[in-house]
Amino acid sequence: MKFIPVDTTGALVMVAQEPRPKLKNRQTGELAFDTETGAPLMTLDVTFVANGQADILSLTVPQPGVPDDLTPGTLVALTKLIARPWENEFNGQKRSGIAFRADAVTASMPAFASANG
Repeated sequence: MKFIPVDTTGALVMVAQEPRPKLKNRQTGELAFDTETGAPLMTLDVTFVANGQADILSLTVPQPGVPDDLTPGTLVALTKLIARPWENEFNGQKRSGIAFRADAVTASMPAFASANG
C-alpha cells in the first residue's frame, strides 16, 4: 500500500479534541485494532499549522503511543506521521481522501518558549 511520509519540521501541532477509541464499524461500535501488533487504535484530532495554513487532521495512532493526559490545546510532536490516499465505493458512490497515521504522539514545548519561562 502506498504511503507518503509527512515532514513535521517547522509545523505547530496542537490537540484539537481528546483521543478516543477508533471504531471499525460505527453502526455496531466495533473497535479497530492494528493488524500487525493487535494494539487498539485511537483517533486524535489535531490542528496542524504549517506554511501559513492551518488544517484539522484526524490521526490514527496505536493506543500505546498516546499519552493519557492529552487535552485540547496541548502542543504535541508526532512520530513517523504518514499520509495514505484511500478510495472506496459504496452504493455506486465513489469516495476518496487521505488517512493520516502516526506511530506516537508526545507533548512538546513550543519552539518560541524560553528556558526561563
